[in-house]
Amino acid sequence: MPVPLPSIAFFEPRIPENTGNAIRLSAVTGAPLRLIEPLGFELEDSKLRRAGLDYHDLANVTVHADLDALLEALPDARVYAFTARADTVYTDVAYAPGDVLLFGPEPTGLPDAVLDHPRMTAWVRIPMLPGRRSLNLSNAAAIVAYEAARQLGFSDME
Repeated sequence: MPVPLPSIAFFEPRIPENTGNAIRLSAVTGAPLRLIEPLGFELEDSKLRRAGLDYHDLANVTVHADLDALLEALPDARVYAFTARADTVYTDVAYAPGDVLLFGPEPTGLPDAVLDHPRMTAWVRIPMLPGRRSLNLSNAAAIVAYEAARQLGFSDME
């Protein structure tokens, strides 16, 4: 029986190509993709469709009206907020099915109101060279999604 992967959540994404790439990531890993409105583009945007190729029908994508709607839909989920300000490194987290990997929009990242929300389990970071502002959003999600998949035995991936 396959082990479900944590959800990848994008808080108010603004760049359609990154979301398209995340749709492809969802399709090839089985990790649900959760988009938190408002979105900086239409879901029918040609750039999003092009980046997602023909994977849209293979991905599990849910749009939530706001962060509270996501949290209400997943009342028992641990929520890991990814921020360069964190001390915990993504490889130091023991991921479980049902977790949420929450990423903020480029170029600002998650706002303080989200980071300080009482439902955040922990702040987590992906190490980078000093003086660098951020990693591409879809690349960051892929790095963490595959670490979670590795920890969970790659589920039914070949």
